[in-house]
Amino acid sequence: MSECIYKTKESVLTRAREAIGIPFSNIDTTGRISTGKGAIGNVLEESWFGYKINNESAPDFPEAGVELKATPYIKTRKGIRAKERLVCNIIDYMKEYTNVFRTSSFWTKCNTILIMSYEHKENVLKENFFIDKAVLFDFPIEDLIIIEQDWEKIINKVNAGKAHEISEGDTLYLGACTKGANARSVREQPFSSIPAKQRAYSLKQSYMTYVLNTYIFKNKASENIIKNPKDLKTLGFEPYIRNKIRPFVGKSQQELKRLLGIDSNAKHLSEIIVSRILDVANVEESAEFKKANIKLKTVRLEANGVSIEQSMSFPAFSFIDVANGTWEESDEYLYFVEQKYMFAVFKKDNQYISSIRTKAELIAHCANEENIKIFNQQHLFFQGIYFWQLPESDIDEVQRVWERTAHILNKGVELNKVARGNVYIMQNSLPKISESNVAHVRPHARVSAYGPYHPNANQLPDGRWMTKQSFWFNSSYLEEQIQKLIADED
Repeated sequence: MSECIYKTKESVLTRAREAIGIPFSNIDTTGRISTGKGAIGNVLEESWFGYKINNESAPDFPEAGVELKATPYIKTRKGIRAKERLVCNIIDYMKEYTNVFRTSSFWTKCNTILIMSYEHKENVLKENFFIDKAVLFDFPIEDLIIIEQDWEKIINKVNAGKAHEISEGDTLYLGACTKGANARSVREQPFSSIPAKQRAYSLKQSYMTYVLNTYIFKNKASENIIKNPKDLKTLGFEPYIRNKIRPFVGKSQQELKRLLGIDSNAKHLSEIIVSRILDVANVEESAEFKKANIKLKTVRLEANGVSIEQSMSFPAFSFIDVANGTWEESDEYLYFVEQKYMFAVFKKDNQYISSIRTKAELIAHCANEENIKIFNQQHLFFQGIYFWQLPESDIDEVQRVWERTAHILNKGVELNKVARGNVYIMQNSLPKISESNVAHVRPHARVSAYGPYHPNANQLPDGRWMTKQSFWFNSSYLEEQIQKLIADED
């Protein structure tokens, strides 16, 4: 590295802010802007700050102790979202296990990050993008505690000779993403002869979305579940949540309403109950859940404790986006692979199953909709919460279903009108539940629609319109996963 003229954090920040609003075409002096991924960061390093591009373990500005990261974001209907995770540095398994967190390669390189953000726009040349914010970012104490615990989980696997089993699902904010040209990009590990995938420390996309919204664009911070960082340091995130939940396990929804002072029969009553237990207005809107990309899903078990009422759906997808996209850049990749879930499990009791065998019997027994809700609340008992993320072993199968969907959309979806009793239904050729043991595609709207611009319809790549569809986890697959979670805790 050439001699650095930026020796203080202030000098680095001052120079960074001078780049705000200038198109990258006017910054680039080497032609790097036309190269592939990472081009914008390279242009800033070389053409704006004037130092040679490198892969050194030290921060980009070693004397100032600052690492430079160009961070793209996308504006969506729901606000600003980080376009990608923030990749930090390659993990050298042979060296990293000898460190503690404060001497780790991650902390050495990234304890202070200069975030230079820019909006990524589809169908706009990179040359026309420009920096809109430049901020020196230091990790808040509550985030740093979780990041250190994440680092320890990664290194514990290295120490156990299991670097080849590291998964991004192991951690909350700090991930260990695969890094390399292909699956053959592997590295030696110290306590096993099994080659491990080459990985890099990375701040997860959900965490970077929160950082951009809260610390860069200064939107209102979300409510914390864990109010005192000391509790987080002592217990860790998931054990803290389990401790808060434990006193309420085994109680019916009706009893939980009484204990928690809830006066509601809303459809999302289970979510209200969990949020009230954790002392937040909405658990999914809490800071910790947003940063770690955790979604709360209510699971209702039949009285036998095995069967699940239904499969689990994701948001409706755009047919054209899936047809034209790639798996790793799709919204579905975020939902399936990067998203973590907290299942809140409720189970029907034996009285429910013995007294009510069909929906018609339930209606006859209760007389009206409000009484049905009350009956359900009396006979649904809280079994607890379970954290889960799609296992690495099943990612390839979900990818296969997604890519088959994209192929069918590009080839042209087959639509067949089929008689069912006295009515006709429209069947399509998208992947069905019988074609995979993990996931499938099915309608996302209760009322079918095939007319242009109908609110329940979505346009196909060939110009036709079809009922909105979404990807689903199979109910049998969820049953299997939840039984594993319950058995592991027992």
